[in-house]
Amino acid sequence: MNAPAPAHPSPSSPPSSSPPLAIDARGLRKAYGRAQALRGVDLRLGWGETLVALGANGSGKTTLVKTLATLVKPDSGELRVAGMSPRRSGASVRRVIGVVTHEPMLYDDLTGGENLRFFARMFGLDRVDERVARAAERLGVYSRLDDKARALSHGLRRRFSIARALLHDPPLLLMDEPDSGLDRDALALLDTIITDKSNPQRAALITTHDIERGAALCDRVAILAGGRVAHEMPGGDASAVRAAYAECAAQSTSGADGAAAV
Repeated sequence: MNAPAPAHPSPSSPPSSSPPLAIDARGLRKAYGRAQALRGVDLRLGWGETLVALGANGSGKTTLVKTLATLVKPDSGELRVAGMSPRRSGASVRRVIGVVTHEPMLYDDLTGGENLRFFARMFGLDRVDERVARAAERLGVYSRLDDKARALSHGLRRRFSIARALLHDPPLLLMDEPDSGLDRDALALLDTIITDKSNPQRAALITTHDIERGAALCDRVAILAGGRVAHEMPGGDASAVRAAYAECAAQSTSGADGAAAV
């Protein structure tokens, strides 16, 4: 597996100048050939806020997370992460984000512990063994640190992926369907991480297909359809979110134009 090499960030908190937003995206567009993945996404996320992005397959959720995480460059639009431009300050942006994507970003030939230690060193962290142990314990994988990554189940690989994202205690979490493949115990651990307010300034953007869980975990919901943010609303009321989701999906189907989003 060719896991992407991370930048060399050190542990960070939101910059002392207190930028007004963790994420400020305006008119983001991204196409893959004829497929329009993002069609002018406007999205803002404040520090201390948890936003859940909902949407059907092909609505643009994954491309949005990868764009915010500097893994994909937008074709046009303006983006600021913690007040910084990923185009000009990509390494600095990566210092403040913890990313979970569909790919676990683990090296198959290394053990789970070796993977975590590798990324901890690439992040320039001190007390590497202590940080690795703490992250592994938090995700319930301490007893599997000596297992090769290739031998781990999908759910365990996902747990190690989340542990990797938390190693440097980032003030901004970007998680693309982190609940995929997790059992009940792992989901409970994930919910604890998402709702943890020990750092009241931590912000999180999470995508999911589980409307009930998503609505319960977040402060705000953004519904994506056709590569755009079709609707935003407060979290908490799963029935209201489900109704809004159904309406957005119906409008997207009836008004679809061009190639599908990704």
